[in-house]
Amino acid sequence: MAPLRLATAAMGTRFELVILEGGGLQAATAAAGARAAGEAAIEEIEEWHRRLNRFSADSLLSHINRTAAHERVRLDREMFELMADAMTVWRATGGAFDITVAPALAAQGLAESAVMGSRVLGGAVRLRAEDWTIGFDEAGLSLDLGGLAKGHALDCAGAILRAQGVTSALLHGGTSSVLAIGTPPGSAGWQVAIGAEPGAPTVRLRDEALSVSDSQSQIGTGAAAHIVDPRSGLPVIGNGRVAVRGPSARLADAWSTALVVLGRTPDTFPPGYQALFPAGHPAAAPGLLSHG
Repeated sequence: MAPLRLATAAMGTRFELVILEGGGLQAATAAAGARAAGEAAIEEIEEWHRRLNRFSADSLLSHINRTAAHERVRLDREMFELMADAMTVWRATGGAFDITVAPALAAQGLAESAVMGSRVLGGAVRLRAEDWTIGFDEAGLSLDLGGLAKGHALDCAGAILRAQGVTSALLHGGTSSVLAIGTPPGSAGWQVAIGAEPGAPTVRLRDEALSVSDSQSQIGTGAAAHIVDPRSGLPVIGNGRVAVRGPSARLADAWSTALVVLGRTPDTFPPGYQALFPAGHPAAAPGLLSHG
């Protein structure tokens, strides 16, 4: 079977996946099985785009932003766990990663929401595990899950591929969020570059995720630095590029954003993950990569 490639536009970027050599599926049904699995994974990404799109008034996220200050909103397990991970990273980073950052983004002219807020106050988000609900202690909040939405969509799509027997696949969202399943035939891993420029450092991934964040990736295109420090409300400029690899694409996404803001790897960085600072980053040790 020839490699299967599928793509979709979601979350403001292009998602692509490739399934190789039948992806571990039985040869007699490899082509049909791979396509069915791939299409189901693409549909999952598109579904999370609809749910998490803060620019759409009818998304679940916009419903939470409109409602949670007045009454608690019940979530399903996947959405609750996504929110719980976001709040875990908020606590671990001292607010350097904050899903209430939407008003600060809008203030910098980076993006507005379907439901506008006025305050950045991560501590006002309250999750209640006993009934899977979310509420806001304060009015004026507007959540933005852009810091981990792509990774979450990849995690969910990857789970679908694995459940359907796929053992060799690569998925990415905008090339900055990547999820590897297995390896290409005859290789120790999927080779992924940390950057698009010639000579960018590379890593090999096998059954793990990688997220790359860069505070200045849009400089030179007429755009400002697109990562905002939630604690100050100001754009992050000068901290360069950071990559994080580990088991979960959504946690890698959140932590790569947080490390750009922090400019270093804190003691609270989770076990099983690795921070990669390309040479020239303020936190980098001599050599190509510094491993936090």
